[in-house]
Amino acid sequence: MNIRDYKQALGGISGVHVTAYDQDGAIEPQLTGKIIRRIADAGIHNIVTGGNTGEFYSLQHEEVLRLQAICVGAADGKAAVTAAAGRSIGEAIATARSAKREGAQGVMVHHPLDPFAAPKTQADYFIAIAEASELPLVAYVRSNAMAVHDLARIATHPNIAGVKFASTDMMLFSECVRATEGTDAVWICGLAEGWAAPFYALGAKGFTSGLVNVDPVRSMAIWMALEAGDYGKVRMLVAPIAGFEALRAKFNNGANVTVVKEALTLRGDSVGPVRLPGLTKLDADDRKALETILEGWEAMPA
Repeated sequence: MNIRDYKQALGGISGVHVTAYDQDGAIEPQLTGKIIRRIADAGIHNIVTGGNTGEFYSLQHEEVLRLQAICVGAADGKAAVTAAAGRSIGEAIATARSAKREGAQGVMVHHPLDPFAAPKTQADYFIAIAEASELPLVAYVRSNAMAVHDLARIATHPNIAGVKFASTDMMLFSECVRATEGTDAVWICGLAEGWAAPFYALGAKGFTSGLVNVDPVRSMAIWMALEAGDYGKVRMLVAPIAGFEALRAKFNNGANVTVVKEALTLRGDSVGPVRLPGLTKLDADDRKALETILEGWEAMPA
């Protein structure tokens, strides 16, 4: 897949699959693959392996590489596969090289979490990895500390296919879009379905999703409404997932993956608990609230 086609896939939904574990806490490849196949069969355009919903920061490097192979095999050409990388530059480049060998179409680089990383050098970090990668790169930006010109420098790099913008600073986002007008920069809503409408209104294309693990058809309906410019329909479709996303946002987003995994378990896929330092399980009240939300979805017409 060339970078132009890959950018087109990024304009769709980038679904981040969970990592299923067995009773010993090791990656369970069959169930992980089943969930990936379900996402791909629903028409999701791009599947991200080793993303935050996949618990990247609790995975060992070897596990990240194993997920690449599981995802490429399970997607079976029905969706683009983006392999997540990060941490040190050396590890990120090694992960990107492995992704190329496995047959992924791109690499998503997580935002550097070093507490002493300067804003300008965060941009340099993404660019250094992009220049060493044979695959096009998606920059996952989670901070509003970088200046507009540095964000534009990332977005217009010839081997950076898109910027996954995951800050709620909408003024900064709009300035970034204006700063790259007339280029082929791709700005992606990195905050999932609930934020996609305002991002689209300001110039984003596509959005990321953890919901696709549980209900990819619902995510596709939201994307199609966005592409049609039907914001009224988007609001209608997003409303039933507001409670789900609010649960995920609890504990400073500490329940983000927990809610997705427990929803999968409630629907029959025992994917195992989230690894520490994530929230390993919901308390009884939050689990009951999640059950009620899922029952409400079942009652809705397709």
